[in-house]
Amino acid sequence: MTRDLRGKTLAKMLMAGSKGTLHKHIGLFGVFALSFGTTVSSGFFLLPSMAYDMAGPAIVLAYLLAGVVVLLPILCKAELTTAMPRAGGVYFYMDRAFGPMAGSIAGISSWIALSLKASFALVGAGFYISLFFDHPPNTTVIAVVATVLFGLLNIVGAGKAARIQQGLVVCVIGLLVWFCINGLPEVNQARFDHFFAKGEGTMISMIGVVVVAYMGLTKVASVAEEVQNPERNIPVGMLLALGAAMTLYGLGVTVMIGVLSPTELVESSTPAAAAAQVLAGRTGLILVSIAAIGSFMSVANAGILSASRYPFAMGRDHTFPAYFRAVGRFNTPTRAVIATVALIVAEIVLLDPLVIAKYAGTLKLLLFTAVCAGVIVMRQSRIESYDPGFRAPLYPLLPIAGMAACLFCIIMLGWIPVLFALSLITVGVLWFHWYASKRVRRIGAIHHIFAQLGKQQFNPLDMELREIIKEKGLRKADPFEAVVAEAHVIDLPPDSGFATAASLASAAISERRGLDSNWLCTEFLEGTRIGATPVAGGAALPHTRSDDIATPELVIVRCREGMNIEVGGADHVVRTQHVDAIFFLVSPEADPGMHLRLLASIAIAVEQPGFHDRWRSVTGSESLKACLLRRERSLDLRLRTGGPAHDWIDIALRDLTLPEDVIVAMIGRDEDSIVPRGSTVLRHGDRVVLLGEPEGIAALRASLDLDRTIPLGPDQS
Repeated sequence: MTRDLRGKTLAKMLMAGSKGTLHKHIGLFGVFALSFGTTVSSGFFLLPSMAYDMAGPAIVLAYLLAGVVVLLPILCKAELTTAMPRAGGVYFYMDRAFGPMAGSIAGISSWIALSLKASFALVGAGFYISLFFDHPPNTTVIAVVATVLFGLLNIVGAGKAARIQQGLVVCVIGLLVWFCINGLPEVNQARFDHFFAKGEGTMISMIGVVVVAYMGLTKVASVAEEVQNPERNIPVGMLLALGAAMTLYGLGVTVMIGVLSPTELVESSTPAAAAAQVLAGRTGLILVSIAAIGSFMSVANAGILSASRYPFAMGRDHTFPAYFRAVGRFNTPTRAVIATVALIVAEIVLLDPLVIAKYAGTLKLLLFTAVCAGVIVMRQSRIESYDPGFRAPLYPLLPIAGMAACLFCIIMLGWIPVLFALSLITVGVLWFHWYASKRVRRIGAIHHIFAQLGKQQFNPLDMELREIIKEKGLRKADPFEAVVAEAHVIDLPPDSGFATAASLASAAISERRGLDSNWLCTEFLEGTRIGATPVAGGAALPHTRSDDIATPELVIVRCREGMNIEVGGADHVVRTQHVDAIFFLVSPEADPGMHLRLLASIAIAVEQPGFHDRWRSVTGSESLKACLLRRERSLDLRLRTGGPAHDWIDIALRDLTLPEDVIVAMIGRDEDSIVPRGSTVLRHGDRVVLLGEPEGIAALRASLDLDRTIPLGPDQS
């Protein structure tokens, strides 16, 4: 049995609203579109000719192996992202895992890596756009103009940018599928003779180059704060995009090698268009060029969208000037977008495309290595509030293998790209000591590992992760409604104190679960004394965990006239708090994440407008429980003649027609609670509380013609 001593700051985290967050507007397809659309671009339409010149037909294998290499850090990044869905992606994870100096290095490196990827794509777009002109304009000019246009689009609104992204991806996928289906039958298999003509070592070294083709897969992590249901949509979207990218790369590069002569392939700056022209003449060239331009524009759009979140997040964390954390009139980080556009323009003007690819690949591999290490640090820190919705499998073998594979590919790239990466690390260290160290006092999760050796842990990180848990909300499997429905309710007599409430609650839990009531009462009182009980907004949440129960237990206490509670704080100062609601929660020791999510959900319910007015005015235990239930998963009805569900009166529960995933959870009659059974007959005046999945509750509301905008209350009908 244990008490969560690190809850000293839980009141601040669970009872405070979130500020400065970005609007959530990106769904599953949006995640897929960002991941895929920023992946299949330069790696398909521009890089094959350069890679073939160096490694021959073995580049097909290099593309596939690069996808396998990328899979390992993708799984690690999915874990970190679902635990910490925050703007800034790798910067945020490295900052919280290793500390702000590592965060500064990761933030600067990620910003430059993503901008390099975008600039590489924009150069490629210039080559394909020039195919439509007899006297084409300078490709650099085309790339710069496109950069500025997409920068403006991202300033106007990330939501608009995401919708354009999805349209571009649909178009690109359709045209690439056409290219592969029509090209495979025309492949000359003789072109793959002497597969390793330029050596196996050359092919392996090319993995580090073509890995840039997969760089976009994890870009969505930098906009995770804007993703709906990130715990599901981010890992599923990234893995779907990886599968689609590997398939199209393998087939597409095979077609290019198989229909073009080696000389044609090497000398072409637009290899996909050249292959399409062989397959379908001018029409094929136009179709694939449209796909290429759409894909490059997709990368540019998403590259600016995701890269700009790094200076924004660093500005918000004080590792960059506060200038960059400003959000403009369109609710987008305008200044960060402008800075990103300026960086991309400089790269387009100053760097050669293959140099861009090598530098971008090196940086990305280095960051992938750090991501794999970050998973190890976060898990070994054993911070209870580290609560990812997706966990990388085969721990710790998978992150270790990911680190080894990425480092091997970096070594194979040669010393110049490695020197570039090391120089950026140096810049990050110098920037931290010159600027950020004076403004930041965070310490990473790695210090929690040191704490296990006897050093002091860093509670602010735990605070921040708890706040993230609150923002993410409950998981589908969390039994919040069931815990509330089965809770014991105590209406405390006037002039009762907190010790009385704790004693009564402990006795009720002991009777229902067999736990020692004296131990429980001591846990609740001591936790409140040292500041482990969240108290704010007129409610207190005493809580503990036990090895001796398998499911959570809740006791709801109402003090209609209110009571004063003395609560300790992190500063060791005891403060008096006035409350009218107390929620005593005991959860299984083995699932601290669920425990924190249940606490957070109670806190969210207490924060809702009008909660305390309803809380003090309603009668009956069902009415008190209904104040806590989530509206999308519950329906609270008062049965009256002529009102909604009036035809339920004098009907047995077994005879009601309800959606399949909706049940009657509570019935209140006069001042009594009735256990719902199939034989229970509903009466006029009964209060009926139903629980179910959101779809079922919505269908029931519609069938009863209820006004969806009416909040839950004691007399909802």
